[in-house]
Amino acid sequence: MNYSPLRYPGGKTKIAPMVKLLIEKSGMKNVTYVEPFAGGAGVSLELLFSGEVDHIVINDYDKAIYSIWRAIIENTNQFVDLIENTEVSIDEWYRQKNIYTNQSNRYSVELAFATFFLNRTNRSGILAAGPIGGYEQNGNYLIDARYNKEELINRILRIAKRKDDISVYNKDVRSFMKNYLHRYSNVFLYLDPPYYKKGQELYKNFFVDKDHKEIADLLENEKSIWMVTYDAEPEIAKLYERFSKRYFDLSYSVAEKKKASEVMILCTGDLWPNKQEMQKKKIKLNLREEMHA
Repeated sequence: MNYSPLRYPGGKTKIAPMVKLLIEKSGMKNVTYVEPFAGGAGVSLELLFSGEVDHIVINDYDKAIYSIWRAIIENTNQFVDLIENTEVSIDEWYRQKNIYTNQSNRYSVELAFATFFLNRTNRSGILAAGPIGGYEQNGNYLIDARYNKEELINRILRIAKRKDDISVYNKDVRSFMKNYLHRYSNVFLYLDPPYYKKGQELYKNFFVDKDHKEIADLLENEKSIWMVTYDAEPEIAKLYERFSKRYFDLSYSVAEKKKASEVMILCTGDLWPNKQEMQKKKIKLNLREEMHA
């Protein structure tokens, strides 16, 4: 089940069963699950609602995305009212696009809703993209194709009911890991940084080589159990050459429905499940040790 109200390019909800198994194999109890690049937080919410973890920590450096999560937790009724009472039309799209484009550095429910509106009405949920159906609204699908108000409100209310089990931050990942991560115990840390190759196309806060290296350096000394996923590129393999890796394919819906090759990196190779363990949990990821199948 998809618990997130957001559509996210490169979202990793499909690997939630794998994360559950890794947590189980780690032997940890009363787990706090931390995502420094939360985005749509699909894995976090799946783990929380399935009872696999007790607390989730959602961090996103993008003020607009952070604002959505904060609004859901702190200003639930106001946020839900905006979803319920705002017409989904191309005129409204322009209004919300203007709010999003001219956002200040401060949190507001208005920014949260504008970002949410664009995420649900833009092609593939990409905030920089145009509306589903085009500006003339003459496509096969129209602007409200992914905007089921009742379902989205239900998802938001479900999350809000668990607000005491959810912490939300708006920090740069380096600051978050150095200054905030230590507040939590029994941590399973999952990092899904911006793609190495296509990050600039998909994300507002994309990374350059220096950023990717700084994350790898921070993880060298990280005591928590951690996992990282990336696009499978030789540069990433080199950055994490000391750590155990497996490669796999995921299908995405951005532009073409094609498979993207990814790499999963673990703090210790002892956690990798065998085929029998994966079959028992009905995990369909085809993990391999080589980059190319």
